[in-house]
Amino acid sequence: MEDRFNRHHNYSWVLLNEEPFTDEFKRRTSILTKSEISYGLIPREHWVQPSFIDENRAARARATMVAKNIFHGESVSYRNMCRFNAGFFYKHPLLAQYKYYWRVEPYVTYFCDLPYDPFLYMEENDKVYSFVIALEELGDTVPTLWDTVKKFTREYPQYIAPDNSIDFVSDDHGESFNLCHFWSNFELGSLDFWRSPAYTAFFNTLDLSGGFYYERWGDAPVHSIAASLLLNRTQIHFWSDIGYKHDEFQHCPQGSEHKIGKCSCDPSDNFDHQGFASCLSTWEEVRYPNLTLPDAEDDGEMELETPPLVVEERESSD
Repeated sequence: MEDRFNRHHNYSWVLLNEEPFTDEFKRRTSILTKSEISYGLIPREHWVQPSFIDENRAARARATMVAKNIFHGESVSYRNMCRFNAGFFYKHPLLAQYKYYWRVEPYVTYFCDLPYDPFLYMEENDKVYSFVIALEELGDTVPTLWDTVKKFTREYPQYIAPDNSIDFVSDDHGESFNLCHFWSNFELGSLDFWRSPAYTAFFNTLDLSGGFYYERWGDAPVHSIAASLLLNRTQIHFWSDIGYKHDEFQHCPQGSEHKIGKCSCDPSDNFDHQGFASCLSTWEEVRYPNLTLPDAEDDGEMELETPPLVVEERESSD
């Protein structure tokens, strides 16, 4: 991230953890960047399982998921993390001064130079949420999520955006969840969206249902459904020119974007339209309903909303 992008802009870093960072960790990370780094402790009440959860019921749910061999099915800490990222990270005092954020996870790879400022692009083009990988969620982790979402839409119809992208997350215009979501280990978005009354009502409705612990709701489908319902479709952006990998899933820019970004990834190793669980085509059909898209086997590039290729040096951080 520093080599490919931030050395040109010197945006500050905010690192959060549920336990205090060690002095050794601070020393090692501080030598990797010239930018300011803030180290924050997550408030306990934002991280631990809340008191309204019935632990006996939650334990039975975890045991059922273990029997089904569901990824992280046994983990309370994973559920704590998902709930924190879904409803609390943007409330941390260290983020209060910021309008936009870029979520950077451990064990990810950025393959390409980014010769412009994506924060400026978001601001200048009224983008609120953005992603690089879209895929299907594990159905056994979210069996009642959509029923809870429909409860929210009945109680708060005033918050549904007029030009929403519900058809990205539902194949039957809201009757059921098709499991498509934006993968949230990469997110670049507006903090004001998560702070808004609309998202606050959305998260509170989901949180009080207990689904983060009685099932295993992830922050990715929660964020994705919220963005799809509460934002107009033009406010969501796909970064076709940002090369990215997490676990076995990889987005590698195609055509001229690969060359301009000096990307180190193999263009043929690209989850966009090749993975059986990819939802990018679904997003493209929703975002550009009148556009003829290339076949999955087509190696040609498709330029839809290509940001300007301009490097801007910035001394301040947003």
